[in-house]
Amino acid sequence: HPPFRLYGSCTRFLLCNKVKCVFLLSDYKEACREVVVGARERPLKASVYLGLLGGAYACFSTRPDQSSFQAALLDRSNQLALLSPWIRNAASDLHVQNLVKLRNQGCLHHLSLGFVSLVYSSDFDPQSALYEAACPNLSVPWRELPERVLDVGFAGRWWVLDRKMEDFDVNEAEYKHLPAYMQTTAPPGVQEVERNEKLHKDSWLWVVQQKNTTISS
Repeated sequence: HPPFRLYGSCTRFLLCNKVKCVFLLSDYKEACREVVVGARERPLKASVYLGLLGGAYACFSTRPDQSSFQAALLDRSNQLALLSPWIRNAASDLHVQNLVKLRNQGCLHHLSLGFVSLVYSSDFDPQSALYEAACPNLSVPWRELPERVLDVGFAGRWWVLDRKMEDFDVNEAEYKHLPAYMQTTAPPGVQEVERNEKLHKDSWLWVVQQKNTTISS
């Protein structure tokens, strides 16, 4: 009878799957037991592996995306806009303006590689109706991608953009006429800081003494 055959087929199917699940769980249980035993026998090796896995997960979870680059670019552009053109760093301003121009043209793209993110440029906007943009034979080959990479995102930062903006409020062209030893500065030492603070206090002391002398007279 068809109902009994269907019932027998379902029973055999369930039994086979049950046996497979039992063997699969047994294999996983044995694998976990071997991992625990190996970690106890070699704790240093297990710590190294655990650290590598944790670092890989941290890099993957903190990988910046396209929206974070757009926000960072807008923030850097606003920082430069608040400065006078006479004190802007030419390299910082040129880099940011180039990125903004490519973004407005639709030629700025984001590529995720798992642990890192890349921002690269193309010749045309993919949504453009031009033949050069739509033809696959005229697209940018992958071998030219390293030459078109504009920024690298890793560990929650865009490294090229941050490096370009380190001295964005220092116009190096203003110091080209100075001698070489005056073009670079070093942070002051502890003794120099203490001497400057003492001179500052002494300058105020003379004003206070002069004021007291004027009042008494």
